[in-house]
Amino acid sequence: MTGPHLPLLNTRIDFFDMTVASTAEYIRGVWSTELADVSFEIGALPYAANGRPGTTPDKVERWRIDGNRIILYRVPIERLSHLHINDDTHRRMLIESCVFRAVAEFLGKDPWDLAPDGFRPF
Repeated sequence: MTGPHLPLLNTRIDFFDMTVASTAEYIRGVWSTELADVSFEIGALPYAANGRPGTTPDKVERWRIDGNRIILYRVPIERLSHLHINDDTHRRMLIESCVFRAVAEFLGKDPWDLAPDGFRPF
């Protein structure tokens, strides 16, 4: 239950969705021309073309590029990554890094090249 005197519920799914949306909005602002027709989508688990989970014994997809769609898979990103500190800040950084790496793969660039001025200390 929630009400005017209680904080809104913030689930892991909400946190993931909001982090992907804000990161995608930032990257789209920097690369507006290249990402104009790209849609960012969130899926729970990857699936192969034959309907079976898109996994092999040694690899589980964290994202997939499908035409002009970038699909990020929530469960593998959240569950299969080992954070050295499991708090909101580190979870947000993990999700943001997956979005950056997926966009970099889509654009054929290095993730560090997506926001080069954002990483300069001065």
